[in-house]
Amino acid sequence: MYADVSLFIDGAWTAAASGRTLTVMNPATGEPLGTVAHAERPDLDRALAAAEKGFAVWKKVSAYERSKVMRKAAGLIRERVDMIARLMTQEQGKPLVEAKGELMAGADVIEWFAEEARRAYGRVIPARAEGVYQLVIKEPVGPVAAFTPWNFPINQAVRKISAALAAGCSVILKGPEETPASCAELVRAYADAGLPPGAVQLVYGVPAEISEYLIPHPVIKKMSFTGSTAIGKQLAALAGLHMKRVTMELGGHAPAIVFDDADIDVASKILATNKFRNAGQVCVSPTRFLVQESVYEHFVDKFVAVAQAVKVGDGLDPTSTMGPLANPRRVTAMEGFIADAVQKGATVKTGGKRIGNKGNFFEPTVLTDLNLGMRVMNEEPFGPLALMVPFKHFDDVVAEANRLPYGLASYAYTRSAKTANAIAAAVEAGMMSINHHGLALPEVPFGGIKDSGYGSEGGLEAMEAYLNTKFVTQAGL
Repeated sequence: MYADVSLFIDGAWTAAASGRTLTVMNPATGEPLGTVAHAERPDLDRALAAAEKGFAVWKKVSAYERSKVMRKAAGLIRERVDMIARLMTQEQGKPLVEAKGELMAGADVIEWFAEEARRAYGRVIPARAEGVYQLVIKEPVGPVAAFTPWNFPINQAVRKISAALAAGCSVILKGPEETPASCAELVRAYADAGLPPGAVQLVYGVPAEISEYLIPHPVIKKMSFTGSTAIGKQLAALAGLHMKRVTMELGGHAPAIVFDDADIDVASKILATNKFRNAGQVCVSPTRFLVQESVYEHFVDKFVAVAQAVKVGDGLDPTSTMGPLANPRRVTAMEGFIADAVQKGATVKTGGKRIGNKGNFFEPTVLTDLNLGMRVMNEEPFGPLALMVPFKHFDDVVAEANRLPYGLASYAYTRSAKTANAIAAAVEAGMMSINHHGLALPEVPFGGIKDSGYGSEGGLEAMEAYLNTKFVTQAGL
């Protein structure tokens, strides 16, 4: 049921002008699934012309009507969830239940932004003189170039598309070449909901070639990127040369802090479950587990037990609770991190090895006896790798939590309201979740600080990035 994936330009599904395609692989089998169209400059020129034309149409559609189209798209996603989830699992690897959850969450995102479309309010500022009106008006910024990764083919793209469309912008989405079909189904739902031609374009190809052409182009007024910090810095610098507005959601190395008064059974279960979700390929995945010394051994034992109970297998198998890594590069990266850490004194408490020689399966892994000279303590692992580090005092754990240049997600577990307030204030991160895993809801901000980027892809803040503020003052003659 996996069909070859086309480009979507000016309201039509189309092959690349050159006819070139890229192969899409199944990470569970290592075998080809199909192909995806490979866009080059002539295709991008068509997409840019369509986005410019589409913006002229879509920005004039009332917020009320935009909201209706978006809500219909959300409904179509829910109707098609079983079909799209199967495509996602085939191309990305995550268990089917996770794929369905991603889709349902994506529909929620669309609906939330659909409602925000109707609430992009301006304001009236009291004037200093009689007969003067001072108005603040919100207007769509213009055509947007959006770049999304393979780890969440729907939920990274849906935030960018939905915020842009809600604001009245048109979009060129550069989708993930490794996981193109599920992303294409998101665009199909929008198109089938009645989006006018040119409001959304979908292209695939060589990421560097597409970004280097789209970002400086005069048609594009805003860029949104989710991906690695290294690439994000390059794209932000390119956008800066042309004064383009930017939202950057980049890498993380999230500290998960467990104080000695926490409920260790609850903390270990929640944190381990979220560590191995999507095989650890999550930008907000808890990674450095900083545990107070008196409960360290207890926590590690409980965490290891959860890790060992994870059933790794093909995501289409209903008994699997963790699928393969999405591509062979991640397997190589895991092996490199672990080999470096072990050579420098780390202990593998569980896991540490590739599973079989077919597909990209890897064991859930827990490392102890770590030191700051190890690569994995400094570089984002982006895989099923948990790092256990004991600490003595509050100031010690704050220093370690803030040591790295990342500042995306953070987590803490404690029964003390005083400690919870103190750690929330002390940790340098765009998000902190205390005693539960409560990030990434449509209505709450989602974004980082420091090298983890800037701007938000959730909450009221997400809409602001797609709106210009215009001040109009008028006096009677």
